[in-house]
Amino acid sequence: RSCMRWSASALVLLISLALGGYYRFLGHQQQQEGPPHDAMGASSSSTDMAPWPPEGNTLPFATFAAGCFWSVELRYQRLPGVDKTAVGYIQGDMENPTYEMICTGMTNHTEAVQMTYDPTVVSFAELCDVFYGGHNPKQLNAQGNDVGTQYRSGIYYHDEAQRKVAQAAKAQVPNAVTEIQAAGTFWPAEVYHQQYLEKGGRLGNAQSAKKGCDDPIRCYG
Repeated sequence: RSCMRWSASALVLLISLALGGYYRFLGHQQQQEGPPHDAMGASSSSTDMAPWPPEGNTLPFATFAAGCFWSVELRYQRLPGVDKTAVGYIQGDMENPTYEMICTGMTNHTEAVQMTYDPTVVSFAELCDVFYGGHNPKQLNAQGNDVGTQYRSGIYYHDEAQRKVAQAAKAQVPNAVTEIQAAGTFWPAEVYHQQYLEKGGRLGNAQSAKKGCDDPIRCYG
């Protein structure tokens, strides 16, 4: 049965690609212009998935989706109390999704940032404030020019306390379309997507991830 479900899912993806979903992916790839290069000039393979969660982690998790995950991650990297971050895919219907798959809009995943944080330094409520302050939560299934369900607004809670805080935060934002759901499986994205803007983005112009930095964030580098 699992093989049959996978075959059906694969068929849906193939049909989506043939009907034009792949062109949305190509458009985003043209903006991206390939993986960023590290200081030695080497680039990460587009198929290498990042390791996550952090080994030996004892801190709580928080997960947010607010459009293209590159700028969302940098915003949280800069926040005191946030320890580690990773971009990836969540709340979808398929295991082991890739960037190409989620860009079809057919897997139901959304681009998200998952982080570990020290609640003695930053509260989950403060993480929610940063979330709402950093995107348009009234725009359904899109952020700016990025359109598709993979760009939807979402808070994915990891316990009951987070759920209550998330709902209270949403109630303070009139007409917010943010979905609030229990966090499903978080699939870390390919290595080259991780800390993308800090590493230089598509233009090789690195942006600071220093704690407290308030430089304007350039979405694509």
